[in-house]
Amino acid sequence: MAADFTPQQRRYWAFQPVARAATPAVSRGAWVRNPVDAFVLKKLENAGIAPSPEASRAELIRRASLDLTGLPPGPAEVRAFVEDRSPKAWENAIERLLASPRYGERWARHWLDVARYAESTGFEDDVTRPNIWRYRDYVIQAFNNDKPYDRFIREQIAGDELWPESMEARIATAFNRHYPEEGNNKDLLLARQEMMHDVTSVTGAAFLGLTFECARCHDHKFDPILQRDYYRLQAFFSNTDHDDRFPLVSGNELRAYEEQLARWESNTAHIWKELDELLMPQRTYTPAQLLERYPDYAVAAIKTPEAQRTPIQKWMAHLLASKNCNTCPLRPKPYLDPSFFTVASKLKGEQKKRYDELRAELATFESVKPKEIPRGTGLVDVGPVAPPTHVLGVGLYTSPGEEVQPGFLTILDPKEAPASKPTAHGSSGRRTVLANWLTDPANPLTARVMVNRIWHHHFGAGIVATPGDFGVMGSRPTHPELLDWLASEFTASGWSIKKMHRLIMTSSTYRQSARGRDEARKIDPENKLLWRVSPQRLEAEAIRDSALAVAGVLNPAAGGPSVFPELPPGAAKPVGGWELSKNAEERNRRSIYIFVRRNDPYPMLNVADFPDTHDSCSRRNRTTTAPQALALLNSRLTADWSKQFAARVAGTAGGDASKRIEAAYDLAFSRKPDSWEIDKGLTFLGRQAEAAGAANALADFCLMLMNSNEFVYRF
Repeated sequence: MAADFTPQQRRYWAFQPVARAATPAVSRGAWVRNPVDAFVLKKLENAGIAPSPEASRAELIRRASLDLTGLPPGPAEVRAFVEDRSPKAWENAIERLLASPRYGERWARHWLDVARYAESTGFEDDVTRPNIWRYRDYVIQAFNNDKPYDRFIREQIAGDELWPESMEARIATAFNRHYPEEGNNKDLLLARQEMMHDVTSVTGAAFLGLTFECARCHDHKFDPILQRDYYRLQAFFSNTDHDDRFPLVSGNELRAYEEQLARWESNTAHIWKELDELLMPQRTYTPAQLLERYPDYAVAAIKTPEAQRTPIQKWMAHLLASKNCNTCPLRPKPYLDPSFFTVASKLKGEQKKRYDELRAELATFESVKPKEIPRGTGLVDVGPVAPPTHVLGVGLYTSPGEEVQPGFLTILDPKEAPASKPTAHGSSGRRTVLANWLTDPANPLTARVMVNRIWHHHFGAGIVATPGDFGVMGSRPTHPELLDWLASEFTASGWSIKKMHRLIMTSSTYRQSARGRDEARKIDPENKLLWRVSPQRLEAEAIRDSALAVAGVLNPAAGGPSVFPELPPGAAKPVGGWELSKNAEERNRRSIYIFVRRNDPYPMLNVADFPDTHDSCSRRNRTTTAPQALALLNSRLTADWSKQFAARVAGTAGGDASKRIEAAYDLAFSRKPDSWEIDKGLTFLGRQAEAAGAANALADFCLMLMNSNEFVYRF
């Protein structure tokens, strides 16, 4: 079908091939450290603005540390860099920070925003997804290992098809398992379509930087994205469902586990049978009654013999079989059902006595029960043959129109996608075709979008200020030639994200001071031309982690299941649960390891603009509200941290008040206080000591530092 795009749409900058412009000639050649500077300086010279002086060495190392690790540098790190006058001191500092395991924890959080990462389903029950944290660890390791971005994309879109034996690649597919889900939705086709809409929109936004969801109901009103394009993209996922329990062990280990499990099941079958007979009458509905609650088409799918099911019936059967609950018509094995024993409290008399006997007998077989193997969450194809995909009237599955095949953006590639090849593991192979197109260096969007994201997190605004929208309603690039030069460099360098960090951070542009200049501000008030480095308020996680770090209590343990720190006094326990981590040190782990309850994010993070995980977030809001200040100033946790901060200061500086102030500034701000600041600090400590005692005065002083702009901003 020919598309009637206007000449203006065809000429739109984002859809043009990436063109590597020649490095521009500039008059201030001595300022140019690499091509990034030449592109920036050319714009500044044209506007009549001089670049800013270089930031101090203490400011630079603090900036780099906060950017790459999300943590302030320690006093020893600052001293070492300030005193290191070797020609490669800055480059060496960057390499050290990139090699830190803290780097992956910092930059993974940026990607988790894009992936709408959460550990629960949302909706009314907000049910926990117990294995989804493995995706978070996968992303952290991917950044730490500098996994090439094209491989990173391929694993997340089609890791199970491309590398079926790789547990890492299978875990990566959880990128598109993060969709919100109403587990009690009986309209399975509606549930499927809502999942498909989410996956389509997020894939388009994350990798292509376009608002595909606008074409769900009609041709995009602003961008050249046809409604047909939306469903052609969706067709790549038409046979996809989640698998929340795939094994993460080798074939031999899995066979051994299954053999031992079969023996245990055989030995305990009589117990489970009698338990089921005891408990089934206590349930409100039988499985047969539950099945009849589903629409006729779902009932028909379940009752149809497996070999005779259509592709869409196979999809519905797979979905129901994957639900580990006794409220589903396809009941799992009782020991897989966490709700199996919940009705036992209804038993009385002899039945209760027999139930207790059976549980005791079951316990005698624990020694032969295999230890549960680790399991992951991700996506799979239900089979090699995909259900048809139709253009839907106003996005409703009940209004199917034209059938479409998998395909790409018509304005870039109007042909149908190359034919997919079913894999030996029973997958359709469709997602592999999509992954290959996304990572083709000829694709004009993928590399541009990612280098813009990296630039955004270093400078506070991307070259395109709307990193999730490269369309007409998004911002235009301030430095289009630089964006393309970076994109071409990104692909030519093997899609290395760390190389992009090195390139950006070794530029004079990045090393400028953050101080304002009136003459430059009059010409470019928003600093779009980059005549200085703009101050940025830290994200919620970096503020919390920095407070823990200066207090000396940050737990550096990496990976594993998420933790549950203290909720504020009086806060309601979230629906879905919030079991406080018993180990106090566990509660002091980095914020990326805090459990993400979709409907109720951790309050300390939520108040400081933690993203809504129902949608992909390319750019966090930065608001200034009273609750933010109150949370940081009046929280019992921050009060405790300030006491620990004060104890650290006292242990370093002894009893000398001036030295205590110097030590506190060193830890909190990575610099020495000036004479005015020392004088004000001494006055504060003296007055506060009279009111609350010397120890409390120092803790209050430390709390004040943690609440200052200099602490919560990166300059």
